[in-house]
Amino acid sequence: MRLVIFTEPQQGATYHDLLKVAQCAESAGYDGFFRSDHYLTMGGDGLPGPTDAWVTLAGLAVQTSTIRLGTLVTSGTFRYPGPLAVSVAQVDQMSGGRVELGLGAGWFDAEHSGYGIPFPPVGERFDRLAEQLEIIEGLFTTPVGQTYSFDGQHYQLTDSPALPKPQQEKLPFIVGGKGARRTPALAARFAAEFNTPFVKQDEVGPLFERVRRACAEAGRTNLPVFSSAAVVCVGRDDAELKRRAAAIGRDVEEMRENGGIVGTVNEAVEAIGKYAEQGAERLFLQVLDLADLDQVELIAAEVAPQLA
Repeated sequence: MRLVIFTEPQQGATYHDLLKVAQCAESAGYDGFFRSDHYLTMGGDGLPGPTDAWVTLAGLAVQTSTIRLGTLVTSGTFRYPGPLAVSVAQVDQMSGGRVELGLGAGWFDAEHSGYGIPFPPVGERFDRLAEQLEIIEGLFTTPVGQTYSFDGQHYQLTDSPALPKPQQEKLPFIVGGKGARRTPALAARFAAEFNTPFVKQDEVGPLFERVRRACAEAGRTNLPVFSSAAVVCVGRDDAELKRRAAAIGRDVEEMRENGGIVGTVNEAVEAIGKYAEQGAERLFLQVLDLADLDQVELIAAEVAPQLA
């Protein structure tokens, strides 16, 4: 099981807060540092305000050395696919080939109205997402010296130079969600990794199975990596656990019941094991208290060594 630190900076974090967590995660040996892509808080005042996901990752690309970097997930409503491809490729170059692109349809309508971003109906958002994935893949895979064109319902590109290229020969795309039809089909077509967002451990396996079936229907034999996201709250003892839960305004039992990695070290190992039993190969640990670097180090030092 590979562990990734996943942050929600729209809840209130500066770039320097994120940098401290990313560098701590890197030195502790985590597989990746990812962030959400949102412009409004979902609780609290969100001060000092949102930070842009790809501006953040560009900074981290040159202030870290080994850790994987990415979004879970960039909202397709925020950016045109052509300029997004330029940003992602540039950040991948800056990082030496450590970037992963999580891309989704978008869902939080309030942040769209708050920042003047169009928010189409859900069906159109998925139509656009399918075109965006195809376009970005096309721009990345078009040989240097050739051009790329695309004539879709929502996006049209004519004789794009399809530059710049990522440093990675095949930059990984992450597709996630709980949808029964379109999400598995998009994952089967485009994803290097499929992620289940914040569901109970016993609900993970059926979501993975949908993607396996979609891959079989598409004739895809190399399955994507399967991963899950879960809130994390781990303490050396019950007192430390309760203190950490209070710091993020959550209840220990509520987090456990919803599939969180919650408890003492041994309980966290057991909770992660349940995800592994369902087929998860990578786990995104949602860290909500970004000032608590001790928890990041505790999990790396005492939980990770016990994982298969």
